[in-house]
Amino acid sequence: MNSTALARDDIRATHSEELLQLVSFNVAEEDYGLQILRVQEIIRMQGLTRVPNSPPFVEGVINLRGKVIPVVALRKRFGLVAQPHGRQTRIVVAEVSGAIIGFVVDSVSEVLRVPSTAIEPAPRLGNVNQEFIAGVVKLEGRLLMLLDIERVMTEEETVDLVTHAPLPAAPHRDESLALATR
Repeated sequence: MNSTALARDDIRATHSEELLQLVSFNVAEEDYGLQILRVQEIIRMQGLTRVPNSPPFVEGVINLRGKVIPVVALRKRFGLVAQPHGRQTRIVVAEVSGAIIGFVVDSVSEVLRVPSTAIEPAPRLGNVNQEFIAGVVKLEGRLLMLLDIERVMTEEETVDLVTHAPLPAAPHRDESLALATR
């Protein structure tokens, strides 16, 4: 086989290799990635409404175009020290077990296309929350932890978050008087 035929075979192999699109983001100076198909949108940090009796890792809820969406702080979920939100803080809105949930991250970096062969299994590292990690992506000069969004929240936690909406506002005083006199 000549060198031209070998080069064509290499090109075909490269094109046939599955590419994954990942949104890369930062939490506590570590790089994470999430498959872009799971991400609905990325928004700037905004005011949150706290929900009483919610788990400590739940920051609150937001109203996103008429939908109430629970927001989870990934720093807290990973057992890391919480920090004040900065200018680069973002909410990554993603689908988890059929529910829409926002995840607070320190910053969003870029959208990457990586070959599936660049993903290796997550290493076993003692008490690190590796149950959230689907694998490690080798990039030039750095490693990116591929987040398994389905394992960040248990199914029970997801159901609790989605069904635990804030109570409706109390009726205006005149409305309650009108209701009481009927």
